[in-house]
Amino acid sequence: MAIPPKNFKKASRQKQIITFLIVRTIGNFLVLFTLFGIGATFGPAGYFEVRYKVAELFDVKYSVVQEVNNGPSELGKLVLQERKEKTQPSLLDTVLSGQKEEILYPQDPAFSVIIPKIGANERIAANVSPDDEKEYLEVLRTSIAHAKGTAYPGLNGTTYLFAHSTDNFWNVGRYNAVFYLLNKMSPGDDVVLYFNNKRHNYTVTETKIVDDSDTHYIDSALGQGERVILQTCWPPGTAWKRLLVFATPK
Repeated sequence: MAIPPKNFKKASRQKQIITFLIVRTIGNFLVLFTLFGIGATFGPAGYFEVRYKVAELFDVKYSVVQEVNNGPSELGKLVLQERKEKTQPSLLDTVLSGQKEEILYPQDPAFSVIIPKIGANERIAANVSPDDEKEYLEVLRTSIAHAKGTAYPGLNGTTYLFAHSTDNFWNVGRYNAVFYLLNKMSPGDDVVLYFNNKRHNYTVTETKIVDDSDTHYIDSALGQGERVILQTCWPPGTAWKRLLVFATPK
């Protein structure tokens, strides 16, 4: 039996509405999924970039906490106390309170790095093989890597540190982006390393962009006098080249 024209039009209209709702729902899902992907990919790097711009806009400077009587044990106590009380303010707290300085405490006095100019403050994983991709990529998710075979702070030789390593734009968010702003560094800027609860102060002397296959700075890390090399990928979000920042003791 044929469907009367009136009922047919009504069923057709309902079908169109249902189709529209399905298409719109799928479209909204794809948009949200895309936004989530962009946030997950570039969010960590974007956070450091935005924070740097906010600090610059409000003229907020970063400084490193001063040791109590320059004693390593006292420094450890100070850091532990700060963490316990959670007294270290965020940049937002500093801006809202009208202050012009944010004091940075080392993430781990046993081995960590602080770069005041860009507000970088992260623990360092020691003896990470730069030849073992699986090993160093796992480390770079949560910390900075100290290249295996290179010197430790305070010793004759190069302390080689690397972070923010990626092979594609969509992998940027998978790794710690703390070195994302190394391109802002210039000669005269400070780099502070903590090793075995002792502070080591360095000054940036130069920056270089080298090929990704250039490993001679790691291979010749011993016996070249004390220095620090910080490495990140260049341009950000790629693995095309490497940006190196060189620093020597103050």
